[in-house]
Amino acid sequence: MQPHKIVSREEWIEARKAHLAHEKEYTQARDRLSEERRALPWVKVDKAYLFDGPAGKQTLADLFAGRSQLVVQHFMFAPDWTEGCKSCSFWADGFERMIPHLAARDTTLVAISRAPLAKLQAFKQRMGWTFDWLSSADNDFNYDYAVSFTPDQIKSGAKVYNFGTSGFGVEEAPGISVFFRDEAGSIFHTYSCFARGLDMMNAAYHYLDLTPLGRHEEGLPYPMDWLRLRDQYQPAPVQASCCHS
Repeated sequence: MQPHKIVSREEWIEARKAHLAHEKEYTQARDRLSEERRALPWVKVDKAYLFDGPAGKQTLADLFAGRSQLVVQHFMFAPDWTEGCKSCSFWADGFERMIPHLAARDTTLVAISRAPLAKLQAFKQRMGWTFDWLSSADNDFNYDYAVSFTPDQIKSGAKVYNFGTSGFGVEEAPGISVFFRDEAGSIFHTYSCFARGLDMMNAAYHYLDLTPLGRHEEGLPYPMDWLRLRDQYQPAPVQASCCHS
């Protein structure tokens, strides 16, 4: 941690107000970016997809659950993996309780992975999640939306991820895609984001960003090396706190 100047409360208020001006600039820039995002052109989805879900086979239209907006969390879980990605699970822990609030705003959120449904359901039960999670094992959905890659793509080192800006070293990658369904039943792909574009959806990281240590990932082999599945963290050592310690 960098050294910090220790000041009076009054001096701190002045410094905080100066920073507040920068925060407001960022908020206004974010609002402009969100408006620009909503104004992006759309692509009509003409391809038929069938997903495996607890209720049986479901189409992309079925996933909307009667609402006009659908958010798909591309959850990394390859068919031969024994458990879901720890990073995607970090995000899932965050959106798990948002589902009813999104539904109140005409929006359905689901997770989709290539692993078979039985594996998804077992891991979902282990994690205590309740959101709808579907398998795309029998269709090209993951490949079409650039979150799954063939061995040849990975071996070639081709820039196949994040709109062709980077490669990806494993067969599964994280992402979010958004779809809209109009009154006629037509479905449109309106938005996707990948890599650091997913950052804004992780509330835990933004809480850490408020703290003096921040995300505290400097010096790790990779930024999320510290992360574990929620049930794999070791209990923190208890510090004694009494007059005889």
